[in-house]
Amino acid sequence: MPSISVTFLTISKAGWAKGADFLDTQYHENLKSSAFIFPCYKNMIKDKRHIILKTDLPDIKLIKRGKVRDIYDLDEHLLLVATDRISAFDVVLPDGIPGKGRVLTQISVYWFHQMEDIAPNHLVAADIMEFPVKLHKYRDILEGRSMLVKKTKPVPVECVVRGYLSGSGWKEYKRSGLVCGIRLPEGLTESSRLSEPLFTPSTKEEQGHDMNISFGEVVKIVGEDLAAKLRDTSLKIYAKARTIAEEKGVIIADTKFEFGICNGEFMLIDEILTPDSSRFWSLKDYRPGISQDSYDKQIVRDYLLTLDWDKTYPGPVLPDEIIRKTADRYSEILKIITV
Repeated sequence: MPSISVTFLTISKAGWAKGADFLDTQYHENLKSSAFIFPCYKNMIKDKRHIILKTDLPDIKLIKRGKVRDIYDLDEHLLLVATDRISAFDVVLPDGIPGKGRVLTQISVYWFHQMEDIAPNHLVAADIMEFPVKLHKYRDILEGRSMLVKKTKPVPVECVVRGYLSGSGWKEYKRSGLVCGIRLPEGLTESSRLSEPLFTPSTKEEQGHDMNISFGEVVKIVGEDLAAKLRDTSLKIYAKARTIAEEKGVIIADTKFEFGICNGEFMLIDEILTPDSSRFWSLKDYRPGISQDSYDKQIVRDYLLTLDWDKTYPGPVLPDEIIRKTADRYSEILKIITV
């Protein structure tokens, strides 16, 4: 069997305390009742101290490593492997979050299936047994954190939808009364629910920050018909997702989508409605007028803001407690959304 190279990071057992408590038989049985079946969670993490920061499949062509995903070329398809890497302020940190890649993958698979009536997507398979046979020997690495997807030509626009006033949108509103150039009513407060969700697209930058652009600029980039399709599809997906999430006690404050073209067909690509691409809040704890607690890496960002760090490489090492708390958050939102 060919050698398999994986970069691991080891943290203390105490640091994992609860990080993957949801990986039990009962949870797997709950998931099996859905319209699709997740890979078996019981075997997904064999050693909870290990975090996968980098994969290397010797006989599979690596195309690129993103902030989180390693992307491999399988001729007709691509293999997307979500590692446990975590970035903040556009810097990939030296530590990872246990199980994070699996959480991102399983949430994406759930939402891709939910949105099939609105838009097709690039997902071919997420079950290792449906992957090409040559990948089966990498099961311990790939199971639960990888997707076989169609090759597409990505549309060079990030499709951001905002349902609430938060983050950079809140900062801009306080300064100008606008969000991405769109005038909003006076008197809104931080975390206010908007009367109608906003489509606020941005450029898709390989490095550095994406830049907000107007709908008119999207038209210039991709043409009027495709621009309208990006906007309308994004808003429809957000509306459906918001309804589903609220029934589960979760607010989707904002999110971003990516689309691509495959053999002339318009489809969703990349990830969808994950803690890395969305801002999730607890509906029960929601209080307009203040910043909300999020089911994402906000714990990491908040910790980093307490440090004397200039937000450049290399990033700071994270304490075990911050890693554990962040792993708990990712695990919690997986349970809430998919069960």
